[in-house]
Amino acid sequence: QRFHNDALKGATGPNRLDISSTALEHLPVHGLEFIQVLVAERSYYLKKLPALDKLANLLEARLTYPSHCCAFADMRMKELNSPLYNFGNLTSQCDMTPRKLANDTSIDPAPDYEYLCHPRTLRCTPEPDAFNPCEDIMGYDFLRVLIWFISILAIAGNAVVLFVLLTSHYKLTVPRFLMCNLSFADFCMGIYLLLIAAVDSKTKNQYYNHAIDWQTGSGCSAAGFFTVFSSELSVYTLTVITLERWHTITYAMQLDRKLRLRHAILIMLGGWIFSLLIALLPLVGVSNYIKVSICLPMDIETPLSQAYIILILVLNVLAFIIICACYIKIYIAVQNPELTPTNKDTKIAKKMAVLIFTDFTCMAPISFFAISAAFKVPLITVTNSKILLVLFYPVNSCANPFLYAIFTKAFRRDFFLLMSKFGCCKAQAELYRVNNFTAYTSNCKTDSLYTGPKKPSRADVHLTTFDCQYLNVNDKPACIGI
Repeated sequence: QRFHNDALKGATGPNRLDISSTALEHLPVHGLEFIQVLVAERSYYLKKLPALDKLANLLEARLTYPSHCCAFADMRMKELNSPLYNFGNLTSQCDMTPRKLANDTSIDPAPDYEYLCHPRTLRCTPEPDAFNPCEDIMGYDFLRVLIWFISILAIAGNAVVLFVLLTSHYKLTVPRFLMCNLSFADFCMGIYLLLIAAVDSKTKNQYYNHAIDWQTGSGCSAAGFFTVFSSELSVYTLTVITLERWHTITYAMQLDRKLRLRHAILIMLGGWIFSLLIALLPLVGVSNYIKVSICLPMDIETPLSQAYIILILVLNVLAFIIICACYIKIYIAVQNPELTPTNKDTKIAKKMAVLIFTDFTCMAPISFFAISAAFKVPLITVTNSKILLVLFYPVNSCANPFLYAIFTKAFRRDFFLLMSKFGCCKAQAELYRVNNFTAYTSNCKTDSLYTGPKKPSRADVHLTTFDCQYLNVNDKPACIGI
């Protein structure tokens, strides 16, 4: 329902308009300039206010949504930024203006004279709270630029990895399968960031008029679902990838204990079910995505919602501990105690350090401040949390496709072989074909000379084992190092 635009046209009174508990969606365009008191409590369908100059004489507003009071706060700030404030002492300016007008009637008073020298205090309730301050979705201009760059990087990087892995003619192996899951999860994080960036760009400087539609609508729910699902599936997959690497190196010479693809599918099916469940719970009342403009589940008003947030954070911390422990074990496993550290050992250590550092950078700040907020002792404002959202939260989504795929020789091989089908990079593709054939023939010669069981030494389990891929060359395993 809505007023007709001319419903109040020509009206000079009354100066009070009460539309509480109605289903009105819009106020009329004409006649609002005489309204001094606007009462619109429990008017849940009134999600947008008219242009503020239409409410020029408003003194009191009792509204439904706190974000609407931000409109009047912004209006008052514009008055305070008036040119009259640059003339020095405001009091003296206000005292001098009437005298000038009395002495010279040809002088027109400054347009802001009435606002500044005879100020009116506009009372508006309910006031904005800590979760919804009077600001745009991205509280800082530099974040508005960065979020576009990071979202496009996350989407492009993971889309390339998915495309190359899924179109490769090589056999789908456990590492490839896990990498596909990780890339899809991080791709969803890029979608979330892109949604936030697009809505922020659309509502810039007028978010108070779009806040309710956005936060209570399907858009914010979809964005929240994407980010929680992506975050949990990514953390779960990273943990599985790390455990798989540790298992592969620990039992490198025991092929009967090798993780099969069917096992990996069952493990990841459990991860998908868990991530979908965690992302769906806020949609059915366990916490919610409408509390803040960035659509994260920050509602901890009920014990169940508080337990939900704490569970997610604790599981993420445990996952990080498992990842660190496995990489330490991997590093110990590939060390040869009889030899001095080699260049390959140094490379392994550096790569593990980078992997752990990116995980720590992503998880630690978010977990620390989120856990404190979950126990109702917030150490950071929502405004500052947006810095964490852009600079730390998506670190893994941007770094994972490079650290786990693009920077590896196996991925570069797949990429060049794929490009060769389109007539590009033929020289590089041929080089990889030759190397693969050499690795296969070398493997065959080794097998023909094999005469009996041999106890593997730690030196046998080295850098190539760390990033082992199984190629579909007559189903013969061959390892490709990074």
